[in-house]
Amino acid sequence: MTDGIETPARLLSPDGLEDALRAVGAERYHVHHPFHKLMNAGDLTRQQMQAWALNRYCYQAVIPKKDAIILSRSDDPAFRREWRERIIDHDGDADSSGGIARWLHLAEGLGLERDRVISQEWALPATRFAVGAYVDLVSNHSFLVAVASSLTEMFSGAAIAARVPAMLARYDYITEDTLAYFKPRLHQAPRDADFALAFVKRMADTPQKQEAAIGALRTKCDILWAQLDALYSAYVEPGHIPPGAFRPAPA
Repeated sequence: MTDGIETPARLLSPDGLEDALRAVGAERYHVHHPFHKLMNAGDLTRQQMQAWALNRYCYQAVIPKKDAIILSRSDDPAFRREWRERIIDHDGDADSSGGIARWLHLAEGLGLERDRVISQEWALPATRFAVGAYVDLVSNHSFLVAVASSLTEMFSGAAIAARVPAMLARYDYITEDTLAYFKPRLHQAPRDADFALAFVKRMADTPQKQEAAIGALRTKCDILWAQLDALYSAYVEPGHIPPGAFRPAPA
């Protein structure tokens, strides 16, 4: 996970490490991707929005699974108590639906069939590979890397705060109810990011561990970016849809 950008040659202070992590997001977070910019600008067709929601579901559906993997790797009850909230946020509990159910509601609001989205059969091959890479990252690398990979949440609150009003203003078929997934994330993501960041700053106590944490965040940003690359290639330009993937109905 060292791909040529600067990594610590010496031990950074905890705040210096945070600065380095935030610099990764400033450069690589997927809000900078052309597909995301088109979405916020109101320049995607309804069919392109459907492709985004359908493929993004594959990622949403794996989040509680990857969090369960991270949970299982910890020997610290206090860590596990905190981390399991993430699973409840996405799977829901007896009192409320979770993020996966709300994402399916979003997909239905865009005109997709719920069962078709859940099946993931129309997902792009690159989406499947990217999601698999995320599971591999939290399963087969160090525990520090697994936790640090979640730090894209440091940047998601600002992204959501910009995305929701942009969508409501520019897509007349999208309502606040359609976008119900995002409202809880405005407080869930910062809460989770604060906990994970404090853990990483505390545990990354050598230059090598700091490099691993920064590399984990770069890799996670690359995974999110790759998903949008695939969407752009298939549904924007040049429009090469792989066999078996979602083919929008004519506008």
